[in-house]
Amino acid sequence: MRDRDIHRMISSLKREVPKWKTPVVGEIARRTRDPFKVLVSTLLSLRTQDATTAAAAGRLFSLAGDPEAMLLLSRRQIEQAIYPVGFYRTKARNILAICRELLDRFHGAVPDQIDLLLTLEGVGRKTANLVVTVGFSKPGICVDTHVHRISNRWGYVKTKTADQTEQVLRKKLPPRYWIPYNDYLVAFGQNVCRPTAPICSTCSIRPYCDRVGVLRSR
Repeated sequence: MRDRDIHRMISSLKREVPKWKTPVVGEIARRTRDPFKVLVSTLLSLRTQDATTAAAAGRLFSLAGDPEAMLLLSRRQIEQAIYPVGFYRTKARNILAICRELLDRFHGAVPDQIDLLLTLEGVGRKTANLVVTVGFSKPGICVDTHVHRISNRWGYVKTKTADQTEQVLRKKLPPRYWIPYNDYLVAFGQNVCRPTAPICSTCSIRPYCDRVGVLRSR
């Protein structure tokens, strides 16, 4: 694809996305406006389907909605609340560790800087960027499996890892698209541009897409 086509593609996705279900972390952010709940729900969402994440987050936040209250729960209670999210035991341990760090180092508040978020237990670049963009509406580029895969499929980037994709996007993606880019591509990837057999026949941005690696489509 030509770099200038990104404007047409993003405009098209902006029109299409309201037809699809909002990714779970974005929905929690919209409903709660709470960076702590965005952080915890993002951790729960890793390698877990949205429906499972939404249910687990609902159960957990009904027990505790801030770091201080979370630390009153045992690890076993958190495990039971978030099961069956992927790696639920590790996530329960990380949630407790993060809550201790938030209280000890940040007066109970979630930091709004990527470098500080990366110092928290179990927080990687995807989580840190999503908290900054969705939780605080500050510039960042969250690259998950959908963003990495689709950006390469379009031919907009040529990268091997999500971290490489983030760095390339920071250099070439217009800043006004940074915050919504993840939500757009996650919804697009779940509904149209799927990992195998994407629905290219009715895709509104097919004229601009290089379809890199697409061997079979519908």
